[in-house]
Amino acid sequence: MSSNPDFSEFFYAAPDGLRLHARVYGEANSAHWPVVCLPGLTRNARDFHELALYLSTRSTVARKVVAFDYRGRGQSAYDPDVSHYNVGVEAGDVLAGLTALGVEEAAFIGTSRGGLIIHILGAMQPAALKAIVLNDIGPVIEPAGLAHIQSYLERTPKPKTLAEAVDAQRNVHSQDFPALAEGDWRRMVRAIYRETNQGLLPDFDSKLVDTVANLDLSQPLPPLWQQFDALAAIPLLVIRGANSRLLSQETLEEMRKHHPNARTITVPDQGHAPFLEIGNLPSDIALFLDQAEAQKTGNRPKTNQGLGSSS
Repeated sequence: MSSNPDFSEFFYAAPDGLRLHARVYGEANSAHWPVVCLPGLTRNARDFHELALYLSTRSTVARKVVAFDYRGRGQSAYDPDVSHYNVGVEAGDVLAGLTALGVEEAAFIGTSRGGLIIHILGAMQPAALKAIVLNDIGPVIEPAGLAHIQSYLERTPKPKTLAEAVDAQRNVHSQDFPALAEGDWRRMVRAIYRETNQGLLPDFDSKLVDTVANLDLSQPLPPLWQQFDALAAIPLLVIRGANSRLLSQETLEEMRKHHPNARTITVPDQGHAPFLEIGNLPSDIALFLDQAEAQKTGNRPKTNQGLGSSS
């Protein structure tokens, strides 16, 4: 495990032997539940950097945070078999990583595809899930949201500089994300791209685009209500971007009916998926985790403030 001032780089073998990567923040923090961060379809561990720093360095409750690169993303090896880019295989990879790290149970934060993986983990190893944060994802995925993802992945820009990359991302996403400032766009770009001798390149296997392009959106995707219902006993926070095209308000309301104790936050001026490091979201997530752990262990959290911006 190599080190960085803020985190450690951890490499491990997937069940099929592929070399995979994760970042570990606050490695020595062991007094509280660790947190596992799972990114979206083409994203990587860098998406969680600011949130992971916050959760791992809080003076009251400092947690170990593990942020994964799935196979074909970030510093994980690309898979020669594109059929392995699916949530079942990726869930198995996450479990292999946690076993290698000696993490038996944790709170899980999943953005988009990461939330789908959490649904699968609930079936594969439910005892590992102590609390769940779903970031703009639920059991029903709106076809309009998938169509939007298909569209921009098929026309992935090829910027030569960071400034060009920022402009490209702003052109595609600014309508859904009026809340973002210049620094937010720059963080987004640094998480998406890697710098090479050929300029900036998207930091994922280009074959991933095929897995989305081949989806038939004329037919609705099978819902995951059965898997979601299996999570009913686990403390849950659902975050939805007010401008989301992937998680509808109707699905969010139905999730509340299936999981009556779930907490929800609707983030204004953000779409799919909200930046978890912006505004009150870091403190809201931290407080949810503190309260969930206190409820399970019988230890009262050190703050009694309520979650902000809830709906």
